Formats: sequence, C-alpha cells, structure tokens
Amino acid sequence: MKPVFILAAILIFGVLIAVHELGHFLAAKLCGVKVNEFSIGMGPLLWHRQRGETEYSLRALPIGGFCAMEGEDEDTGDSRSFVRQGFWKKFIILAAGSVMNFITGVVILLVLYAGATGFYTDKLVGFAPEFALQGEDGLMEGDIFYKIDGYRTYLRGDASLFLSYHKGDTIDLEVIRDGEKIVLKDFPMARQTYSDSSGTPYNGFGIYVGVELQEATLGAKLKYTWNTALDFVQLVVFSLKQLFTGGASMEDLSGPVGIVSTMTEVGASAATVRDAWSQIFYFAALLAVNLSVMNMLPVPALDGGRIFFLLVDAVSLLLFKRRVPEKYQAAVNAAGFVVLMGFMLLVTFQDVFKLFR
Repeated sequence: MKPVFILAAILIFGVLIAVHELGHFLAAKLCGVKVNEFSIGMGPLLWHRQRGETEYSLRALPIGGFCAMEGEDEDTGDSRSFVRQGFWKKFIILAAGSVMNFITGVVILLVLYAGATGFYTDKLVGFAPEFALQGEDGLMEGDIFYKIDGYRTYLRGDASLFLSYHKGDTIDLEVIRDGEKIVLKDFPMARQTYSDSSGTPYNGFGIYVGVELQEATLGAKLKYTWNTALDFVQLVVFSLKQLFTGGASMEDLSGPVGIVSTMTEVGASAATVRDAWSQIFYFAALLAVNLSVMNMLPVPALDGGRIFFLLVDAVSLLLFKRRVPEKYQAAVNAAGFVVLMGFMLLVTFQDVFKLFR
C-alpha cells in the first residue's frame, strides 16, 4: 500500500495548490479581471480549450496549477488588467487563494467528523503527591484546560504540547471549572522533580492531564470542526514563534518532499486501511490550513507580501498622493521569489537527506 499512499500524498498536495489557484481564478472572474489562462497541473501541456477570453488547460505534472491574469506585475494598457483594479478588488483576488485553502481544510474535517461518536478535550485528572497548589485558589481535579500561556487548548493533546514548551517559574492558565472560566495569572508552577502515579521520579509540573469526553451532537461536530481549523492556525503561529525564539530549528521544517514523506508514513503506520485514509485526509486538512496561513504572511512573492504592498500603496496615496511604482513592487517580488525558491531548495535537500539517514 505504500506506493498508493505516496501517489495519494502527491495528488493531495497538488490538488491543494490547484484549489488555491482556483480561488484566485473565481475571484478574478467575479471582479471582472481578465484571465488569460487557468491551468490544472504544471509542465507540458496535455489538453487545452479556449472559452471566451480564457484558455483552460491540463498539464502533465499534478503538482498544482496557475491562474495567469492580465497585467499581474505590469500595466499592459488593458482596463481589465489586475494592476488597474482598485484596492478592494485586488485584496479580494489576492486573499481568495488562502480563503479557498482554509475552506477546503474545514470541509475535509467536517467530512471526517461526520461519523464521530464523541470528542475529547484536555482535563486535569490528578496531581503528583508533592504538588501543593491545589484548591479553589489554585488547580482542582476536573478542571478543563482552556488556555496555557495565551494559547487555546482546542484539542486533545494541546495542553501537553504547550506545557512541554513552557519555561520559567510562573505560568498563565485559564481553566473551565463547573461551567465558569477561572483565570490564574502568573501561577507559580515551575518544572521540577515530582513523583508519578507509581512513585517514579520525573521532571515536570506535577499535574496529570487526561481527557473529557463530549457527545458528538450535530452542534458539537460543527464546533469541533471549527475549533480544529482554528487549532491548525494557532499551531502555525506557535511554530513560527518557536522557530524565531529558538524553540525549534531548521531541521524541524519540511518542504514538499518532507510533506509527502510524512503523509506516506502516516498512512503506512495506521492499523487499518480505513484508519490510514482517515489520518492522511486529516493531515491534508492540516496542510490546507497551513498553506492558507503561510501564504498570507507578509513575505515578498507570497500573496501576503502583495497584500502588504497594497497597504503600503494605500498609505502612500493617503500621505503623498502617489502610488509606489509597479516596477519597484515587481522587483521586490522577483527578489523575494528568488530567495523563497532558494529557501525551498534548501529545505528540499534537507528532506531528501532525511530520507537516507
């Protein structure tokens, strides 16, 4: 089954990129911008058809697609070119790709959770014997974790994740107790030696994290789907913060090769074929939301970078009655693209190296 999982992972990755481009395409059509070509796949042309002003094509490599709009980077003189549109039309077109990726992730999760019978959230189920901060003014058995150091604990496992990265002598906690939110600001809970349930010493915080089971009603399914998507967004933000603060390193990053490899291993390690496909599509939902968030970062060559230039343009018009010349924006985006491709090449080499270790 492993070759099947590899092929599925490649196709899923390609579909998510194609969906992103479809978002740009639909938004461009909605806003009246001329689209010269919309392609599914990259590389050699397999099939194409002209419909009105747009050429629709299918290409050999199933690794994405593209939406070629008139005048994306320079003014071609066409009144329907992208560069001649107003702020809001440009914003909608640029953001539409990420919106489509996010919606795709939510839809995948909704399908996966359709047959669920229950959902789990993190719950405090006990304390080490040495833990002294119990009681109404501290923590109590049965508390449902809500936030740890400002991060929401949407899903099972979030509490352990955020606690594992915590450093310092105090922590900010929010828990749900008897239906009420309890805020414990600068709570004195440092990592130290405690005893586990069998009496074995371990280094930790002296609390035992278990789960609370919630019945999977229709409302719970919708809520859990949305919370899972928000959790994926939060994990991107959390991961970026760890990368820049030293909590994570370059070795923790993955490019397309690493993503396909991870999805394949997820499928191959599952107990049953059904579990394998469920886990692969869960990972696909995670990837879809990740692509949505990452693409909106204010980095040149990404949609977020182009939106950032829109805002700079708006401020320039407000203050100086002038736009930033398109040639400068194009030059910065081109330079950003080169840097981004170089970074992706580095990460890809790292992914390939990991395969042979």
